[in-house]
Amino acid sequence: MSKPVSAIPRFVVGLALLAALAGGSYAQVRLDVPYVPTPQDVVERMLDMAKLAKDDFHIDLGSGDGRIAITAAKRGARSIGIDLNPVRIAEAKENAQKAGVTDRVTFIEGNLFEQDISKADVLTMYLLQGVNLQLRPKILSTLRAGSRVVSHAFSMNDWEPDQHANVTGRNVYLWIVPGKAEGAWQAESGGRKFTLNLKQAFQKLSGTATVDGKSAPVTGKLTGNTLELSADLGKGATVLRGEIKGDAIDGGNLTATRS
Repeated sequence: MSKPVSAIPRFVVGLALLAALAGGSYAQVRLDVPYVPTPQDVVERMLDMAKLAKDDFHIDLGSGDGRIAITAAKRGARSIGIDLNPVRIAEAKENAQKAGVTDRVTFIEGNLFEQDISKADVLTMYLLQGVNLQLRPKILSTLRAGSRVVSHAFSMNDWEPDQHANVTGRNVYLWIVPGKAEGAWQAESGGRKFTLNLKQAFQKLSGTATVDGKSAPVTGKLTGNTLELSADLGKGATVLRGEIKGDAIDGGNLTATRS
């Protein structure tokens, strides 16, 4: 994405107008401002961190001159770039034509908050910190578990990244959208039956495992729907691994069903 340097205050004002005026339009905000493109080495690192694969579906929010979406398309992904600025959209389309990827990339002029992102395997963005936080609930509720989200420069506060890199002084953050593990589970591992009560804070897990009436603390994490826990089931610390599949956990050395 390209980022407006002198436009940051105007962009914030534009968001405030959108929130305050029912039926308002971003067209009220001036868009004729200079843009500084994301360096290509940062673009490449963003897509590398996301492990963008051929035939992944990629969406870039705030796509600017289109270079992230175009680079994704060059790697074989199907890509959509979304930007508010019609000048940037026209430039992105021209750049896609020059790159010969118009069959794999589309650019949409519109409000990124109103776009359907649910099918994205990879979501990239170069926005503002406050915008990231406004998008966070939609990302967590809309994207499939295991989808990868990469942000240039700005984090998502207490949702800690799964990976962080610094590319020539620029921060790049990766999150893997976690599945839903919170709740009570009737579980079994290594022939031992027990109850898991899990609490979830984004990809981090905590709780208790109760075996034969005795409870022990549990800690762990989610990577998409892949779950890894550390618990003492009465024979010392055990690492439990499994895959969440709806209301069941299977695979690895852990099987469970929701209580």
